[in-house]
Amino acid sequence: MPLDHYVTLGRSGLRVSPFCLGAMTFGEDLGWGSSVEESQRILDRFIELGGNFIDTANFYTKSHSEKILGDHVGRHPARRDRLVLATKFSGNLYPGDPNGGGSGRKSILSACDNSLRRLQTDYIDLYWLHNWDVHTPIDETMAALEDLVRAGKVRYIGVSDTPAWKIAQANVTAQFRGWSAFIGLQIEYSLLERSVEQELVPMALELGLGVTPWSPLKSGALSGKYTRANAGTVKAARGMFLEPFLHEKTFALVDALEEIARAHETTVARVALAWVQGRPGVTSTIIGARTLAQLEDNVKALDVKLHADDLARLEALTRPTFGFPQNMQPMFPAIHNGGTTVNGVHAPPSPFVLAKGDKPY
Repeated sequence: MPLDHYVTLGRSGLRVSPFCLGAMTFGEDLGWGSSVEESQRILDRFIELGGNFIDTANFYTKSHSEKILGDHVGRHPARRDRLVLATKFSGNLYPGDPNGGGSGRKSILSACDNSLRRLQTDYIDLYWLHNWDVHTPIDETMAALEDLVRAGKVRYIGVSDTPAWKIAQANVTAQFRGWSAFIGLQIEYSLLERSVEQELVPMALELGLGVTPWSPLKSGALSGKYTRANAGTVKAARGMFLEPFLHEKTFALVDALEEIARAHETTVARVALAWVQGRPGVTSTIIGARTLAQLEDNVKALDVKLHADDLARLEALTRPTFGFPQNMQPMFPAIHNGGTTVNGVHAPPSPFVLAKGDKPY
């Protein structure tokens, strides 16, 4: 699949590339990340390959990420208009200001205007609620976002890192009031982070939200750079995000990924990315390249076609175990008493369902 094989995001007409370029690493303001020049080279190459979906946030690298995007593409209509620029709000950029962040109306309207200024554009294609604000009623947030859409400052809205029940509440509220609803769901999703399959992914499938996973390589743990052989000797620029996951479970998974990669004549990172991109509900996976070489390598994951036995092997190593209420499903097969399949696992017949020929009391 090429990068210009565009797909619609959720139940919308917004067409995006199957990989989204994450710009969290654009700028060196936090002591790590890409220089301005390298960020521009990454942008140019992504666009040259057919990518059109770029994601950032108002506080990434102290807002420098948005400014880099604005300087390089936002101020140039010929470049900007063919792109889907996405950014996020809710982070507080102004310590001491109680309304400097969050999801209240005052904060949202101010954050949007400041992002538009830094991005040097008249509109944001996809505006993400970065994280649920527990102190603000969701109908206030959705009403403010609807006002931005009606004003032409925002085209579509999405939601990130928020409980499934709150997202469902938000979209049902919007539906009944005739407001714009979330079309996309941005969540952490990888072979090492599958807890989202319990509530968030099923919710997205049911409500028609396109899933855009972030950290598909688990902060680099699945990049192939960190193995059992070099454990403790290779240091990461963002060690605090990575080191807690460099343990036996990860190394066993990387061993399997290495064998699968050899069979496909590809790399560990590409196999891990191909797995995420092939998951149900996933529309566009966010890849965060710090160098041009990383971008070139990651994009080739779109050419990797995993076989059924590859998927089964990875499933056996990473299958999540869910508790209530999913653990009750095997007890109530919907149609007959011959067992059922739940999350790909065959469950035995339920003791609470009559077998063929039995009669109720």
